[in-house]
Amino acid sequence: MAKQYIKIRGANEHNLKNVSVDIPRNELVVLTGLSGSGKSSLAFDTIYAEGQRRYMESLSSYARQFLGQMEKPDVENIEGLSPAISIDQKSTNRNPRSTVGTVTEIYDYLRLLYARVGIPHCPKCGREIRKQTVDQMVDQIMELPERTKIQLLAPVVRGRKGEHAKVLENSRKSGYVRVRIDGNLYELSEEIKLDKNIKHNIEVVVDRLAIREGIEKRLTDSIETVMELADGLMIVDVIDGNPINFSQSFSCPDCGISIDEVEPRSFSFNNPFGACPDCFGLGYKMEFDEDLMIPDKSLSIDEGAITVLGWQSCTDKGSYTRAVLDALAKEYHFKLNTPFEDYPKEVHDILIHGTNGKEVKVYYKGQRGEGIYDVAFEGLVQNVARRYRETYSESSKAEYETFMRITPCPACGGMRLKKESLAVTVGDKNIYEATNMSIVRFREFFDQMNLTPMQRAIGDQILKEIRARVSFLIDVGLDYLTLSRATGTLSGGEAQRIRLATQIGSGLVGVAYILDEPSIGLHQRDNDKLLKTLLHLRDLGNSVIVVEHDEDTMMAADYIVDIGPGAGEHGGNVVAVGTAKQIMKNKNSVTGAYLSGRIKIPVPKERREPTGYLTVKGAQENNLKNIDVSFPLGVMTCVTGVSGSGKSSLVNEILYKALAKKLNRARTVPGKHKSLEGVDQLDKIIAIDQSPIGRTPRSNPATYTGVFDLIRDLFASTPDAKAKGYSKGRFSFNVKGGRCEACNGDGIIKIEMHFLPDVYVPCEVCNGKRYNRETLDVKYKGKNIYDVLDMTVEEAVKFFENVPSISRKISTLNDVGLSYIRLGQPSTELSGGEAQRIKLATELSKRGTGKTIYILDEPTTGLHFADVHKLIEILRKLSEGGNTVVVIEHNLEVIKTADYIIDIGPEGGDKGGTVIAKGTPEDVALCPDSYTGHYIKKYLE
Repeated sequence: MAKQYIKIRGANEHNLKNVSVDIPRNELVVLTGLSGSGKSSLAFDTIYAEGQRRYMESLSSYARQFLGQMEKPDVENIEGLSPAISIDQKSTNRNPRSTVGTVTEIYDYLRLLYARVGIPHCPKCGREIRKQTVDQMVDQIMELPERTKIQLLAPVVRGRKGEHAKVLENSRKSGYVRVRIDGNLYELSEEIKLDKNIKHNIEVVVDRLAIREGIEKRLTDSIETVMELADGLMIVDVIDGNPINFSQSFSCPDCGISIDEVEPRSFSFNNPFGACPDCFGLGYKMEFDEDLMIPDKSLSIDEGAITVLGWQSCTDKGSYTRAVLDALAKEYHFKLNTPFEDYPKEVHDILIHGTNGKEVKVYYKGQRGEGIYDVAFEGLVQNVARRYRETYSESSKAEYETFMRITPCPACGGMRLKKESLAVTVGDKNIYEATNMSIVRFREFFDQMNLTPMQRAIGDQILKEIRARVSFLIDVGLDYLTLSRATGTLSGGEAQRIRLATQIGSGLVGVAYILDEPSIGLHQRDNDKLLKTLLHLRDLGNSVIVVEHDEDTMMAADYIVDIGPGAGEHGGNVVAVGTAKQIMKNKNSVTGAYLSGRIKIPVPKERREPTGYLTVKGAQENNLKNIDVSFPLGVMTCVTGVSGSGKSSLVNEILYKALAKKLNRARTVPGKHKSLEGVDQLDKIIAIDQSPIGRTPRSNPATYTGVFDLIRDLFASTPDAKAKGYSKGRFSFNVKGGRCEACNGDGIIKIEMHFLPDVYVPCEVCNGKRYNRETLDVKYKGKNIYDVLDMTVEEAVKFFENVPSISRKISTLNDVGLSYIRLGQPSTELSGGEAQRIKLATELSKRGTGKTIYILDEPTTGLHFADVHKLIEILRKLSEGGNTVVVIEHNLEVIKTADYIIDIGPEGGDKGGTVIAKGTPEDVALCPDSYTGHYIKKYLE
């Protein structure tokens, strides 16, 4: 059969320069090239956008109005395109209710399994629950004290939307007089109108009795009537007492607790029938935390120990908060100049949790006179929580929230479900315990589960689906995750691989899958698993297009498209196409040069010696096994290990948060550890990640690096500006004065179109230049402020070479390989790698103190070999002035250039969390237990 191609002609999206290329169908194709060269523009903004748009066009206009309009990409035509599915990093669900289990649909099958074959137990005494007969119910009701008044209610509607007119009509015709709707009693003879959009509970009053001897026969008849009406359910409403639930299905004879019929929704934490009523199924609550309100307990209240909003004034003798504390000190005999940690427990509890309603006499002299007031102090936590609830100011609310931390819900202990749902077990484990095991253990648990023949007959089909989906997760290297893990806490690569596993599970054929660097956050060891998965998708009969910089993936690909030659303005052309071997022979391809080894990233001649050590003692966060880890100072350290081994827990949760709290006074609560030693050798900590430098088009590289301030100063000092009396504010596009008021300095105007996507058009008044005419008349060396913002970094370096302060900041942008971006390029148009390098450049341009520690989490994400080469040079530069650089990284090129490696493992999840090897790359390569050492060997030769 002849090869089929996706034929792209004349693609001009973003920086693509009229690209025409044929991509083979039903093969694994890798798109590669420098960061910012136009790979994503071709893969996502052209191929995916067009595939998606064509599919949408085939739907009815009625369906289309709900989906929003897709814009046609800037391309002449594309032939041979299949429906496209994109699996990228941004589209993961950050909703706190979304977990690994719900995203992969494994949790849905689990809920079904537990509802159909689970064994209910009593949530109170733990005994198995069986069905109740009418006789048992009569006996239990007769045990109530004599003369107790009761109503027998038949729940005919439970939590369903609608007007339910028919139900009420039928009840009236059957001769019933009263009905209870949503807790209120109504006469059936009156007209009852219900809101059809709200969920209602309707119970028919079948009988009203007072308990006494001789009513058994009437009671039995009434109960049987209720059972018929309400499908085996009954509520006994005890007047002036608690209602009792009965069911012909499940109840505990010992505790008298009846539980609802078990359904799949009883196990959903997103449904009121299953969710814990306290935290509504989130599993945690935001509460004020004593350690954040009183961060330094070695201080006394006089010295300002209490830092929470509203109580900072308590050091001032005339304030009301001080008057309250003075009254408490007098009543309970303590002093306000004692360090907070030295107070006895009783005093501590009174300050934090209040006086339990006991009033103290507060003497206060205010502006309106003085007096003695009786005040029952509610405690710091309650007081601040009340102020938080009552404030209308968003900024105050945000400020208060910095003193809160997320704590597990006290009712369900973070398990998210009702007690009744957690009391149902399969194989002696409830649904939370099952989802809280790592996926490997979860599979073992299901393989070894002992079911009765009947349970097996019901559950076989469900178990088959669960096993298939679990094995897909293991195939993509995610065996260390738990199903209860929130998707918001996953890294970009993990989230993407989960979606990949879900796609394999769906088994579609004839689709174009477009992936964005699926190997991010994967250790070399797990890369082979991922490649197998991609090849499996291809063998099913799909086109798999991957944007990737990983050498293994390129070697395994059927076809490579190399885009470049440079980045930004210098990119956007197809440099080379073909197999890995053909690309290596191509002299124009930078990718080929690195693949073939014509260009190599050199191993440093010598490894630098540390100037001291920073030691974390007793690290126990997540899966860390109470370890002590020493980070060398003054050098570049790489923290390595397979995915899920505990690198992020150690570096981001413990090291970063503990140092941020001590050095930057950040309000964070570090992960579990005993102590951190050696902090006195540092004075500040900076984390550099790939988050955007700004969320709006108003932020750009010039404003972020601070060079725009200097440029505005320069313009304000020109003769033109002085003659007109302009200050630097005149040259800002964010404030009135110099900006074009027609577009508020945006340069573009958004026009809302009803059935079409919003259109952005350049502002007619300023023609997209953002400033008014008078401001643009001010020139420096023949260029106005708009021309300067429109320069690339390369041009700006030459233009400002005689202004040292500006030139220093801009040349660092040039050094980090961003010569092609424009100074005024909106931050929304920058890739993650570019945003990260702008942050690095900003740090490099500052004068170093030699006592800074930089923390980077996988900085090579989205970077090509050539970009990694530059990044390594920057990181070496950062750590040259005595500063410390700590990098979490899987990229072997970065690992081989580090001065020191800390390898955590040996596996992911429960089997990780210990230090396997530490020392120079040469030392780690000799360690037989280290996977990293095994892979790094060939890079050091």
